[in-house]
Amino acid sequence: MKIRVLFFGFAHDVTGFAQEEAEVPEGVRLDDLWKEYQNRFPRLAEMADSLLIAVNEVIAKPSRTLQEGDEVAFLPPVSGGEEKDFFQITRSVIPTSALVSRLKEPHDGAVVVFEGIVRNHSQGRKTIYLEYEAYEPMAIRMMEEIGREAKQTFAIDHIGMIHRIGRIEIGEASVAIIVTSAHRRAAFEACHYAIDELKRRVPIWKKEYFEDGSAWAEGEFSKGILAEAPK
Repeated sequence: MKIRVLFFGFAHDVTGFAQEEAEVPEGVRLDDLWKEYQNRFPRLAEMADSLLIAVNEVIAKPSRTLQEGDEVAFLPPVSGGEEKDFFQITRSVIPTSALVSRLKEPHDGAVVVFEGIVRNHSQGRKTIYLEYEAYEPMAIRMMEEIGREAKQTFAIDHIGMIHRIGRIEIGEASVAIIVTSAHRRAAFEACHYAIDELKRRVPIWKKEYFEDGSAWAEGEFSKGILAEAPK
């Protein structure tokens, strides 16, 4: 049977690919699949104790039996930020549910999630798909800065920001912001702040592909940077 396997962070670097279609036997378990990949890529063993595995965007136990068409994501410790906070650029489908499960804790009373979804129209034209590109080191640094500001300003516990680059199809998420807190108001306000500042300050660009051509979208990034630049 066929499944889809995703790799993030260190696992992506070790394997050399973000995803692959894998042929596995009926009845295979997650732990069997993980052992298979460790055999192919021995350096993956370095993260064995801290790894989380998601199946169809939900954290799963190693004993879970896989089914035809399942999507398996190997999630190493997230990078950037303080404690569990994360700030990432990815070329793969964003596993929002799995990231929520990873970020929230028993003392949290609220989790607010924002997903930016690719829509099928823009300014009266039919959109076919989008492509994003980023100045990645600066983008991650700026997301970390925004995350620190959000934690200093609002009474939240954790925050995660992840943006996808490359080609993104209609209906897929291009960005996700996840905020956890004891109370909902702080989480809502911090999430709102984070996505607004990401759009304004983080160097990520969007190209829209239409039925009759393509164009780079005029975003908020350049305007925000120019407004704050030294004179």
